[in-house]
Amino acid sequence: MGSSRLPGKVLKEICGKPMIGWVAERAARSKLIDQVLIATTKSPDDDPIQWFCEKSNLTCFRGNEFDVLDRYYQAAKKAEAEIIVRLTADCPLIDPTLIDETIEALLNGQMDFTANRLPPPYHRTYPIGQDVEVATFVALESAWKKAEALYEREHVMPYLYDPKNGLKSVILDYKIDLGTYRWTVDTPEDLEFIRQLTSLLKCKDEFTWLDVVKILDKNPELVRINADITHKKLKEVDGRANSK
Repeated sequence: MGSSRLPGKVLKEICGKPMIGWVAERAARSKLIDQVLIATTKSPDDDPIQWFCEKSNLTCFRGNEFDVLDRYYQAAKKAEAEIIVRLTADCPLIDPTLIDETIEALLNGQMDFTANRLPPPYHRTYPIGQDVEVATFVALESAWKKAEALYEREHVMPYLYDPKNGLKSVILDYKIDLGTYRWTVDTPEDLEFIRQLTSLLKCKDEFTWLDVVKILDKNPELVRINADITHKKLKEVDGRANSK
């Protein structure tokens, strides 16, 4: 709820449903995910997220506000998870098929970490907002024990990106480069884009990410709504963390 660019964003409504509800429901359509868990903070500002989870029969874990790696680790430990899929609550168009493809890449390749994108300055081929990261509990625990940089703690998995840390990882790429599309919600412009897009989808929540591409091909003016928004970079951290 404490987003610096769009306060309260995860409960902003899209077609009458809170954004975090879109994420949770679409994640639950994954064929390989056993449980969807909302990992929010202990801040009183996030009490409404817990209330939403209780009303929606979703498991809610509350942990550290800025050390998100610790929050993820503690949540995974409590859930006794062997494999952790990281999704962010500001990606309401997340595609369950892409979730499964990223999990399968980890399982089939016996990897420690797989993802379908890394943040700037890395290049990506999937749209921003289709972000999936998957790690074994062993790998996550290693990051939790060894990661020291502020950005590694805030952004959960950067420690796993670095090949110097000796972990087996793979990044999935799409056959063509669609990495400039921006479907995440971090600003008012992003929210307006998503609301107009879902209106064209007639507020139906069963669609694929490629259905969205087709709509944008037919309605290119939508892309201009949030085209000027800069995506956060790998080592960019919330300045509020330093005051805690």
